Amino acid sequence: MNDRLRDMLKRAGARFEVITHPEVYTAQERAQASRITGRRLAKVVVVRDGDWFGLAVVQAAASLDVEQLRTLTGRPHLALAREKDFAPLFPDCEPGAMPPFGQLYGMSAFLDTSLAVEPEVVFEAGTHREEIRMPMGDYLRVEGPAIASVAALPAA
Repeated sequence: MNDRLRDMLKRAGARFEVITHPEVYTAQERAQASRITGRRLAKVVVVRDGDWFGLAVVQAAASLDVEQLRTLTGRPHLALAREKDFAPLFPDCEPGAMPPFGQLYGMSAFLDTSLAVEPEVVFEAGTHREEIRMPMGDYLRVEGPAIASVAALPAA
């Protein structure tokens, strides 16, 4: 867990648990290693529109509805960001292991409604070897993301 994230959560009085596991990269591997349901596992997707970057936080099995996020943000040129473009914005995170706290990195965060209704959320802690489990209420209080339908869930 990176120091910036730990300090912010402690200052905010957020309840959280660090889950340590072997190094994994895919959402399925993360869910297995953490022994949690995929409905509570968050995936952070970085989007951009020119020099503007934002974070979309969706269920790990979902895909981002870019068109819906374009409409929500009023940014018609919004697109998925490439890792080479956004990795420098997260200097204290391993590539692709960003936590869903845009405020730590000067970005807006957008949380999908399907994840927002879960009692807790599990997300990467800046490494591919640690997850953070926290009550959804604490995440919402600390980050204050915009909550909207921005993901397409797989068919059941």
